[in-house]
Amino acid sequence: MLPLLRNLARFLVAAGVAITATAAPVRTEHVEAELVPAATAVKPGTPLTVALRLKMDRGWHTYWQNAGDSGLPTTLDWKLPSGLSAGPIQWPPPRALPVGPLVNYGYEGEVLLLTDITVAPAFSSAGPATLAARADWLVCKEICIPEGADLALTLLVASDASPHPRWGEPIARTRASLPLPLEGWNVAATGRGPQIELVLTPSASEDDPGELHFFPFTAGKIEPGAPQALSRDGTTLKLTLPVASQPVGDFTRVAGVLTASRGFRQHRAVSVDAPLGGTVSVGALPDVATALTAAATSAATPALPLQASGAPEGTLSLWIALVFALVGGVLLNLMPCVFPVLSLKVLGFAAQSDDAAAMRRHGTAFAVGVVVSFWLLAGLLLALRAAGQQLGWGFQLQSPAVVVGLAVLFFVIALSLSGIFEVGQLLPSAVSSWSARNAYVNDALSGVLAVVIASPCSAPFMGAALGWALTATPLATIAVFTALGVGMALPYVLLAWFPAWRSKLPRPGPWMLRLKQLLAFPLYATVIWLAWVLGAQLDNDAVARLFIVLLLIAFALWAWQAMRTGATRGWGWAAAASLVGVVAVGWPVVVAAVAGVEPASKAVAADRGPWQAYAPERLQELTAAGRVVFVDFTAAWCVTCQVNKRLVLNTDSVQQAFARNNVALLRADWTRRDAAIGRALAALGRSGVPVYVLYRPGRGPLIFPEVLRQSTITEALANVEPAPLVTEAR
Repeated sequence: MLPLLRNLARFLVAAGVAITATAAPVRTEHVEAELVPAATAVKPGTPLTVALRLKMDRGWHTYWQNAGDSGLPTTLDWKLPSGLSAGPIQWPPPRALPVGPLVNYGYEGEVLLLTDITVAPAFSSAGPATLAARADWLVCKEICIPEGADLALTLLVASDASPHPRWGEPIARTRASLPLPLEGWNVAATGRGPQIELVLTPSASEDDPGELHFFPFTAGKIEPGAPQALSRDGTTLKLTLPVASQPVGDFTRVAGVLTASRGFRQHRAVSVDAPLGGTVSVGALPDVATALTAAATSAATPALPLQASGAPEGTLSLWIALVFALVGGVLLNLMPCVFPVLSLKVLGFAAQSDDAAAMRRHGTAFAVGVVVSFWLLAGLLLALRAAGQQLGWGFQLQSPAVVVGLAVLFFVIALSLSGIFEVGQLLPSAVSSWSARNAYVNDALSGVLAVVIASPCSAPFMGAALGWALTATPLATIAVFTALGVGMALPYVLLAWFPAWRSKLPRPGPWMLRLKQLLAFPLYATVIWLAWVLGAQLDNDAVARLFIVLLLIAFALWAWQAMRTGATRGWGWAAAASLVGVVAVGWPVVVAAVAGVEPASKAVAADRGPWQAYAPERLQELTAAGRVVFVDFTAAWCVTCQVNKRLVLNTDSVQQAFARNNVALLRADWTRRDAAIGRALAALGRSGVPVYVLYRPGRGPLIFPEVLRQSTITEALANVEPAPLVTEAR
């Protein structure tokens, strides 16, 4: 009887300790969270396992250490007494959670994320020890919600500790499920271009583990949404893994968790880490855009996005991309944003002599300036994207500082064309003499200017070529940008190399001075447009300061010219004072631009009328309800976007077609840098705006040409079954 009473007493003590040790769970909107211990007490010198328990609502999930196509891993920030230290989270094997062609890695239902707490041998406490941690997680269903909680667990400090009566066994089961290093198999990984062959050969007799799936530890290595093919050659297994379409960092090892339906020696999940041999290239871009609109899970291989013009991105090869880039570069000259430079260059050809050899050199120098500028843009884009930035074509105009700089540049050039001053008079005599002797440098610089002006625009065929190039190898990217530059410079080179074509231009004469002055006005209009872009990026105060800066610059140049033509030196001092005023007035704009100040009314334009502001969650919500959605990826600095908006999208006929088919309208404004929009563009195989996409539930997205026509949209909508009218609760 005495042993029985003693054991009963121990049980009651342990149960009492367990009750006091477990804090009440914290309930967020979709998750119940708490810290739970494997033992009933903290024992000095003995590690203690504590688990973060997350219980998700039905249909919701959280993420593994690599979230897959989207999502974020759960994090723990521990606050422990002196003498205790926490190790990293030990992740149970995840599940593949497909949403259309998107595949995420994570957990549904309930999960225990284990952490081992190291306890110093000399650890002591005057009372119970409190272990606290800040837990943050992303929980998703149709939408994703970041949640978190401050959690605490209080345990007695004792020389003996028994397994926790409630959580000891679940934590032990979770520990038993953690991936173990693969034993009894030889693993080899070989790159075969856009695929990796992971070959597993048993070193002795081993049972067939069944179906396999590989989960990489880090993102940007293996494409989560693409299928993994398993083949067998006797006892040797070969798992074909698709390389990521948007790789991140060096790829020298294949490391991750391998799950097996029947298990390796009865263990369902094992870890592998093998050096990667062979050669790896960028994988094909899957149709992850469809995932944003899918209402149901599909295990079938997704189709590529359909397009109203061009070829699907996944079918592009290097040679097709080069042809697209060449044609797109030629058509870029016809875009509205390039017209001012185009006019200036034609005027320059009209003023040239009849020296055929000199003309060819001028044309070649201009082409060199264009191509080198495209090389620099390609190098900068590659460097920034490698650093994790979501950037694309025209990215520089997302910076208010660049917008201000361009506005000042165009304004000064326009003043020169208007006759307010001559550029050569502002330069030191040595520089002027050098420039006169090196006219071809001026041609190359005019090529640079042409690229700067053209960079916000996108022409037909350009979008597909650039979207492919920015996910290809660096060498292929440079090749595509070179073809784009050659295409843009080609009309001018042909005009320079074939004198007969120049005979169509009028002879030089007094008309050239009037035309030169007339061409100043498109540049003034460009300045007004850039001021509008600045207002969309910052605020009206920035626009007012820009105009004051331009006014002071104009006065300074006029005063300088007046002094040079015989006026008193006081005008020179007035010019200098004006330039000081330029710095004083313009400096706050530069500070705001560098600090990345968000505009107070960024979403006003996007939400006006039938248009709503774009968000991936909103797109998914609409398509899940069966709505057809048209998304306008645009930016205030994109002239082509504004022309399409006024001549096509905002016309009565197109708006009536949208309303007749109950099409929801979303506007993705990329005027300022936005990572979500950048990711959406990359998913569509595009790197810049404009991009116009019609998302159709149950079908692939339809991508329209960069230059829109009303008939293109109305004809596409005629083939779409109207969605039922619904009343949305707000």
